Formats: sequence, structure tokens, C-alpha cells
Amino acid sequence: MTGKTKYTQSSQQQKRMQFFLASFLLLPFLLVCIVESLLKLFIPKKRKSVTGEIVLITGAGHGIGRQTAYEFAKLKCKLVLWDINKHGLEETATECKRLGAKAHTFVVDCSNREDIYSSAKKVKAEVGDVSILVNNAGVVYTSDLFATQDPQIEKTFEVNILAHFWTTKAFLPEMMKNNHGHIVTVASAAGHTGVPFLLAYCSSKFAAVGFHKALTEELSALKRTGVKTTCLCPNFINTGFIKNPSTSLGPTLEPEEVVNKLIDGILTEQKMIFVPSSLNFLSLMEKVLPERFQAILKRKIDIRFDAVIGYKMKGK
Repeated sequence: MTGKTKYTQSSQQQKRMQFFLASFLLLPFLLVCIVESLLKLFIPKKRKSVTGEIVLITGAGHGIGRQTAYEFAKLKCKLVLWDINKHGLEETATECKRLGAKAHTFVVDCSNREDIYSSAKKVKAEVGDVSILVNNAGVVYTSDLFATQDPQIEKTFEVNILAHFWTTKAFLPEMMKNNHGHIVTVASAAGHTGVPFLLAYCSSKFAAVGFHKALTEELSALKRTGVKTTCLCPNFINTGFIKNPSTSLGPTLEPEEVVNKLIDGILTEQKMIFVPSSLNFLSLMEKVLPERFQAILKRKIDIRFDAVIGYKMKGK
């Protein structure tokens, strides 16, 4: 072993020791943070005003996107609504206008990068700079790996995560320039735990959660802390995308319930929103509980829905 190698190992050991010592010295601050968090549970959070903000919502023609548009309309925002479904889009816009908001519709295929970029240019030219971006558009295929066709897997990633990159690249620069804005990622509880027969969907939603977390850290590193981020992770929602869903965690959620939590989270600048909130605890437990216990717990949660199974077991 050369002297240089010994020196490198010794230097690495010193760095590790310094890290552990620094971490130990942070324990008093950890206690302060815990007390502060507990106190915040009993103190109403201040809600920011979004009046006059330009809000762009993808997947606004149905479900969560539509309901989110309605709530922002009530808050006197200017709405930019994107969806591939022109009829659903127009229905959403009509109701938003009835609620007193200005609504601009764009038929956009969120699986197509060039369509996203060209539509973003139109928005900037015709409406203005988006200050709140809600990446909500999503697709899901309920089938095992073998019954999920290759184009379906590609579509899942194109819409559920790659579109987030393209929309954010299009609208984030102006937010960063002004150090003001909000990027909202609609993910899923399936972005925190694996679910059989939702392999492509879970993978894309794990990516969406990672996108949110990494973007949050990147904005902080670039000192653009005026641009906020929020990630929504709900359980099954009654939007018709997944047939006959059920779980022992409670009834299937209604879009109105989920969106109320989302809007409250945006206005109070929450980073991560679980609906129901018990999912937060379960997500934490998955990181610390033994694997065998987790397997039993997942059986108790008993997630069910209609799915296509392509794999045929021998003797079946």
C-alpha cells in the first residue's frame, strides 16, 4: 500500500468523522424543529393570495384538472386550460367563465414534446407569463407487465413525467427571473409504494415525486426560493380511470375532496400533500418497518381494482 493510498483513506475517514460529529451537534436544532412542527399543527397557516395570477392546468378537461380549474376560477385567477379532449376542455372553460374567470383553452397532446413547446409559445404571446403551473395530465393502464403494450408504457412516461419536464422548461425561466411562481406536480400515492398491475403507472409516479423533490432542491441551490413547489399524492380517486378500486384505507376519494386539499396546500405552500393524510404515516413506516411486516401490512390494506393479467401460471 503506497503512502498516497494511506493518506487518501485517512482523509476519507476524517471526513466521515467530521460529518458524524457535525450531525450530532445538530441534534438540539432537530429538537427545536420538531417542537416547531408540533406547534404549527395548532396554528392556522397563512394563505397567500393568488388573485390575478395566470394559472396553467394540464389535463383540465376532466377530473382533478377540471375541479382545480373551478377552484382557481373562484380565486379570481386567469386560467389557461390544456387538454387533448376539446369537448371536455370547452365544458371546463364554460363553467370557469360562469364563475367569473377568464379562461383560455388550448388543445394540447401532452405526450408530444413539440406540441407542448409550440403551445407554450402561443400562451406567452396570447395570454402572458404563467406564474402557477399545475402538471396534472396523466394516463394509467391497469394491467400486468406482459399485458401492457409497449406503446402504452411509452405513453405513460410521456404524459406522466416527461411532459412535466417540457412544461416546466417552458414556463419556469420567467418565474425564476421574477423569483415568483409555483410548480405543482400531481403525482400519486403510487409514487411512494409499489402496486401490482400498475407497474408502468407506479414507475412514472415515482419519477414525478423525484422530479418534484429534485426541482425543489435545485431552486433552493439557485436561490430562487420565491418559486414554490407542491406535490399531490392521493389514493384512488373516483375519476373513472381505474375501474372498481377499493382499499381498507377508506372509500374511493371524490375529486372535490382531493382538490380542496390541493388548493389549501398550494395557498399555504406545502411541499407534499397526501390524501388521505394517513398515507404520510404509511409512507414513513415503509422506510423503517421490516420487510416481512410490510408484506403483512400491505395484505391488510388490500388494494383491489379491475386489471388485465397477461401472465398465465402453469396449471391454470
